[in-house]
Amino acid sequence: MNLGSLIGLIGGTAMIILSIFTSGGTIGTYMDLPSFFMTCMGSFFALMLQYGLKDCLSVFNAMGRVFKVYDFGAEQLIDKLYEFSEKARREGILSLEEVIQDLDDKFMQQGLRLVVDGTDAEIIRGLMETELSQMNGRHASKLKLLDAWSKLAPGFGMLGTVLGLIAMMKNLEDKSRIGPNMAVALITTFYGAIMANFILTPMMGKLAIDDGEETTVKEMIIEGVLSIQAGDNPRILLVKLASYLPPKTKQAMLDKAKTD
Repeated sequence: MNLGSLIGLIGGTAMIILSIFTSGGTIGTYMDLPSFFMTCMGSFFALMLQYGLKDCLSVFNAMGRVFKVYDFGAEQLIDKLYEFSEKARREGILSLEEVIQDLDDKFMQQGLRLVVDGTDAEIIRGLMETELSQMNGRHASKLKLLDAWSKLAPGFGMLGTVLGLIAMMKNLEDKSRIGPNMAVALITTFYGAIMANFILTPMMGKLAIDDGEETTVKEMIIEGVLSIQAGDNPRILLVKLASYLPPKTKQAMLDKAKTD
């Protein structure tokens, strides 16, 4: 569980509720079924009109990923690549065939298998970068869904505001309808702003960060695989791959390698 995302959601909700109470309101004041139908459900069905049923339902799975912790294990992967580089230098590239079978990282395993098979470096790079590009494309499609929904929700909030004002203006003689219609007019805008600025846009940003981190690790693996294929000195490989790490982690890894 990603505590940062969970605390952010709970803390943000608490601040909104606290603001409601300290301003003299109640939760019930801001609960309005017509506004929910217009803003939340209306924007979701508009999203479905744009992307289709299957893609729209997958947006909830993407939102759930925000609360998961993903450790892409960059340091462990560098250790593995360094180990494989030393083995390849001592025993030859073919010696890697027996050790890559048990690799958990399928991306690295695929790249090293191509190396063992004697594939040309440019072909290896092309194949691995294509797979990375496909992964980015899948992630981008989910980000586009959230981005589209974050733009539709405020629009439907404004649409609800117009709807409420029209209903109010048409029934000015009925004073009992002015309050409910005004509530729809204002609460729909409130719901749209909450959806866009508190839920959808931050979630999209979190998923984009995760995508960037995973992309960096996979780019690092590509460089490591190609370095092994080129027969680089293991120390050179280590320095090259450590550059993908944060400064403190990079230095710690380099210092550790000096003592080995």
